[in-house]
Amino acid sequence: MTLMKPSLLAAVVLALTAPAAVAAPAAGHSHSSHRIPFTAATVTANDDGSYHVVWTAPGVRSVAVRADGHVVARGGATGDVTVKGLPAADRQWFDLVPERGGSLHLADRLVKLDGTVNFRDAGGYRTADGHWVKMGEIYRSDALNKLTAADVAKLGRLGIRADYDLRTESERTSAPDVVPSYVTYHVADVLAGSSMTTTMPTTEEAAVQMMVDGEKYMVSGATAQAAYTSVFAGVADEDQHGLVYHCTAGKDRTGWSSAALLTALGVPRATVMTDYLASNAYRAAANAATLAAMTPAQAKVYKPLLDVRAEYLNSGFQEVHDKYGTFGAYLDKGLGIDAKELRALKRDLLVG
Repeated sequence: MTLMKPSLLAAVVLALTAPAAVAAPAAGHSHSSHRIPFTAATVTANDDGSYHVVWTAPGVRSVAVRADGHVVARGGATGDVTVKGLPAADRQWFDLVPERGGSLHLADRLVKLDGTVNFRDAGGYRTADGHWVKMGEIYRSDALNKLTAADVAKLGRLGIRADYDLRTESERTSAPDVVPSYVTYHVADVLAGSSMTTTMPTTEEAAVQMMVDGEKYMVSGATAQAAYTSVFAGVADEDQHGLVYHCTAGKDRTGWSSAALLTALGVPRATVMTDYLASNAYRAAANAATLAAMTPAQAKVYKPLLDVRAEYLNSGFQEVHDKYGTFGAYLDKGLGIDAKELRALKRDLLVG
């Protein structure tokens, strides 16, 4: 039996961590003046090379599904189609085109790479007021140190321009990122100088509490605020789009980054939670392998460290409430994003 050293596992705890990809704006569309009629839309890439496309657009009589410049399927106000026979692509995009209103441009949320399991689009969600977060702009991921040459080439073709590394110095030193040479690398160390990775829990209850406390630190910890301020500055800079932020497993530090971004853009809390919890599905095999190398007693203690759970993310939002009162105040006082900057962020990343 092989176990992780306590110091290594401690570093993994807050770094570790699905829904299918969700609709985003149509290619070439800027902030559309036409209301997007879709209330839900997803694409799932199947193992056999086909794609499952599902949508809901109340009141719409017809929707054309386009890919590679051709109509590949049609439907009405609701649709559930499987598209086969498309040529291989780094990432297959679809346009859902209604007979009226704005279109959506969407792909499977997961970007499949040999060296990651949790590299996915951070956008593609519907806001509470009916806008959609663009896909293909901002990404979230687990560690990038195991990317293959083919992975690096693929990221280049997908337009990755900026890499925000949320990991600690020891993580970065032992497992440095592998990205295209022209990608701008930024250190945004969420836990720098904190004690969050130095003491390991000895009971299941202590492990859960460690994760809850870690989530709170991501909101009110000084180094966390500095790190997320840096990430949001990158997200707000359109020249850096094709931006990826990541930690070791893409679930905790990365999870709060996405939760904060989506919440700022107006995505409902339930949708934010779904995105957060998706890491359990994407990381299922990796987590199972880690736990299988432990005794049952050890696995019971360590499993909460590998999971994402609603109570973890909820503790972060509760910390926002306790320390700032409102999420808007957190953005302003904690991350330096005032109302004007938030409006600009929405103009850049929302359509519809």
